[in-house]
Amino acid sequence: MSKPPATVIDADGLRAALPMATTVTAIQHALRDGLDPEADPARSVVPVEHGQLLLMPSHSRRYAGVKIATVAPGNPALGLPRIQGTYLLLDAETLSPLAVLDGVALTAIRTAAVSAAAADLLAVAEPERLVVFGTGPQAHSHVEALRAIRPTLRHITVVGRDEDRLAAFLAQYGDAGPTVEAGAPDAVARADLVACCTTARTPLFDGSTLPAHATVVAVGSHEPEAREVDDTTARRSTVVVEARGAALREAGDVILAVRSGALDPDALVGLADLVRGTVKADTSRPRLFKSVGMAWEDLVVAGVAYESRQGQGSSLGGT
Repeated sequence: MSKPPATVIDADGLRAALPMATTVTAIQHALRDGLDPEADPARSVVPVEHGQLLLMPSHSRRYAGVKIATVAPGNPALGLPRIQGTYLLLDAETLSPLAVLDGVALTAIRTAAVSAAAADLLAVAEPERLVVFGTGPQAHSHVEALRAIRPTLRHITVVGRDEDRLAAFLAQYGDAGPTVEAGAPDAVARADLVACCTTARTPLFDGSTLPAHATVVAVGSHEPEAREVDDTTARRSTVVVEARGAALREAGDVILAVRSGALDPDALVGLADLVRGTVKADTSRPRLFKSVGMAWEDLVVAGVAYESRQGQGSSLGGT
């Protein structure tokens, strides 16, 4: 008996199938339902001449899947995406292909959704000021995701190194909605939320200026020697990670702070514990969520997109 061909879901199809609020809820639901990020297979990273090849497999009760992604640092200068990739979603029982999804759009949506899933439980109830470092796809996705969980955001400051890219970023936001303007790193001193979405390898701002009530999400790197936040931020903050094992293996913001003595690895809070309410963040100090991107997140979000396209009504990832 022949099987129907796999569904192809391109970038536009993914965005239509994955409203940000729905995607954030799916991430939280999967964790509440018992998904264990610590059990996720480690990402395979293969260095090649012009970047990296990444292989990210995962499985759940309903689905299995794998993302093949590439990271090419020289691509932006060529007018090409720095990160490219494809996701293959499989039926868990038969391992038959169900869908092939655009990996770039999937990564942009799920990364911001995971940040928002954490920030929803860490950020103050009615923040007004967001500072975004970066002008790429993740910066746009994080503006969307953080506004989805905190619609009170009224002022967004964007910090970027390239003036042309910064101008292009700002041009995508009109007069309706919050004020969006260019700024400098010292804007952090007035921030309620900070999103670090860059390829920086050294800290973006002085952590001593971070208000005690602020929440920072840092998503720019999965490399042990790269960081977007400094030791002071790590020392002052409650630090939440997707999984302790992944963070201590890949997250330079965590690894370098542990190495210097600024952060006790035993103090790391797992995102699953935060979502399940077994750990509460200390609201008297800043909160930092450090993400490296994990395969279980791709699987959950791909499952939601597939079910939406099939008209099944989302089971929130089918974990």
